[in-house]
Amino acid sequence: MDISSEISFKTARSGGKGGQNVNKVETMAEALWHVASSAHFTEEEKARIQEKLETKINKEGYLTTKSSVTRSQLENKLIAQKKLEDLVTKSLLQPKKRTPTKPSKAAKEKRLDSKKKESLKKEMRRVPKDGL
Repeated sequence: MDISSEISFKTARSGGKGGQNVNKVETMAEALWHVASSAHFTEEEKARIQEKLETKINKEGYLTTKSSVTRSQLENKLIAQKKLEDLVTKSLLQPKKRTPTKPSKAAKEKRLDSKKKESLKKEMRRVPKDGL
């Protein structure tokens, strides 16, 4: 789902490499997306997103991601946007329901056989009841 039209950006000075550029240019980008006001998702999908990503959504209801990987503001914006879109798509994936299975007859017999062997081995270690 392309939510790029609903994403807004904030910029700030980022640390790290860049020399004098670090002190002058705002290269760090933060992507913000308001979950509740999105027109691309149903109410159920929005609720699922909010439930899965509640730690990444702030009090105002914005899902945020940051990037300060490169020295370019544009590249950082693209990276932050990609991160945000990946988070949203992963949160919407529903895990497959597990179908319960039963062990096969051969597996049951093998387990019981190994238990008998283990029991016999330990029985052989015991002192006979008759006494010495």
